[in-house]
Amino acid sequence: MIQPFDDIYFMKKAFQEAENAFSKGEIPVGAIIVLKDKIIARAHNLTETLTDVTAHAEMQAFTSAADFLGGKYLKDCTLYVTLEPCQMCAGASYWAQIGKIVYGALEPERGFVNLKTTLHPKTKVVGGILENECSQILKRFFVEKRNLN
Repeated sequence: MIQPFDDIYFMKKAFQEAENAFSKGEIPVGAIIVLKDKIIARAHNLTETLTDVTAHAEMQAFTSAADFLGGKYLKDCTLYVTLEPCQMCAGASYWAQIGKIVYGALEPERGFVNLKTTLHPKTKVVGGILENECSQILKRFFVEKRNLN
């Protein structure tokens, strides 16, 4: 039986948020948080808009999900994000006790995997979902940004 709400389905929703960021001139990273097959938070990078280095898509999504749930712990939730979380966002996921992280593109320089950032012991991780699409939008963004300068 086909599961309509799988990791690919939800990563496509996160990718829509990355496209929103791209259209605003933000680094195109999108995130959603899902609880029991329902999207409870949607976000994208807002670092330029808010002039805030902490306004990553994941951080925005954590805040929105916690507000929706009325509590800071996201134990039963899944974070879908188009780019492997950085050390800051992985640390926030630790404190939020997120149940699962699913990411698209690898971030070899600043991602939590290479930096060996500790996640909550119960957090499951899946990487590489829609990796090509997630990588391509980032590459396109930076090519266009270089061409403008």
